[in-house]
Amino acid sequence: MTPPPPRVLAIDFGTRRIGLALSDASGTLATPLTTLARRAGKRPPIARILEIAASRGAECLVVGLPLDEQGRETSWTAEVRDFGGRLGDRSGLPVHFMDESYSSAEAEARIRSIGLTRKKKEDKARIDAGAAAIILQDWLDARSLDPPETLGDGEP
Repeated sequence: MTPPPPRVLAIDFGTRRIGLALSDASGTLATPLTTLARRAGKRPPIARILEIAASRGAECLVVGLPLDEQGRETSWTAEVRDFGGRLGDRSGLPVHFMDESYSSAEAEARIRSIGLTRKKKEDKARIDAGAAAIILQDWLDARSLDPPETLGDGEP
């Protein structure tokens, strides 16, 4: 019998907020989890993220990778890769990167479609957690299409 897939925590890393999402026990569905505040000029809350990952049983991390419209990396991409590397170094968990293109816009559109606006602070937090869920769902879907032996790190 095949063991169940590990839980995965996804991270939408931003300058003001960090959205988090978690996979279900079957490894097929992503759900928005929470959003952490990030203070300008301060280090990201890596310890808090890893505490959440441990408390939820996450065995793998997926970090949204910001690319420009042509799919190229930018200076912000380098910062996100560095952040992902620090997560992996501190936790010992595998860290995968997934293209996050348009995930925030898609999350905002979904939130607006159910009658919420982006004006409230809580709605911005929902958007960031929703973006993390979209990134994670894309990664889970891509992973399900690849045989395990050819699975890469999810980089575009």
